[in-house]
Amino acid sequence: MRLPEQTTGIFPSLERNMTRKTRIYLIRHGEVEGAGVPRYNGHNDVGLSERGKAQYLELRKRFDGVRIAACYTSDLTRCVWGAESLAAHLNVQPQRHPELREICMGEWEAKSWQELQDRYPHQWQARLNDLEGYRVPGGENLLDVRARVMPAVNAIVERHRGEDVLVVAHGGVNRIILLEAIGAPLANLFSLEQTYCCMNIIDYFEDGRAVVKLVNG
Repeated sequence: MRLPEQTTGIFPSLERNMTRKTRIYLIRHGEVEGAGVPRYNGHNDVGLSERGKAQYLELRKRFDGVRIAACYTSDLTRCVWGAESLAAHLNVQPQRHPELREICMGEWEAKSWQELQDRYPHQWQARLNDLEGYRVPGGENLLDVRARVMPAVNAIVERHRGEDVLVVAHGGVNRIILLEAIGAPLANLFSLEQTYCCMNIIDYFEDGRAVVKLVNG
């Protein structure tokens, strides 16, 4: 329906809905082996627990009636397994992107939080004091991760205007994507929860706006 000329501009919410958008269904991977003990897995290619695999299978029903045009995933096993399972259900082929990997924690990878606090108490506290800038030896800080993740996300958004896309990634990566969408600082990373196999929904509009529709669903 064409709006009368004299009313154009007074229905901003309607006009926004009429612009093409890319909708990203952003998933965190399922539960991993050893999930009972908090640790930094980072780029360590840890496998899924049986519960983690079941979570992915249960998630399939959330996409009933949704037409997914493409699927992108981190190239780590805990994401790839689920992406392949969901993509087969959605009749798309998952594409692996190393840029979507979790934060690299360098020398801290595969170590439990308790072990790190016991062995490196000053470094542990230094990271908490500067989440954006602190870099574990051999690892990345949040600025590094944002610099590799967001160009990949932006390319996906531009490639799929007017379409719905599935992205399977990690807790830290997802938080960074969500913070960027709402314009919040990286220091707020842990203000957003990302449980295993949760779903987030973000709409990206052509004018550069992003609207987060669901967090940790």
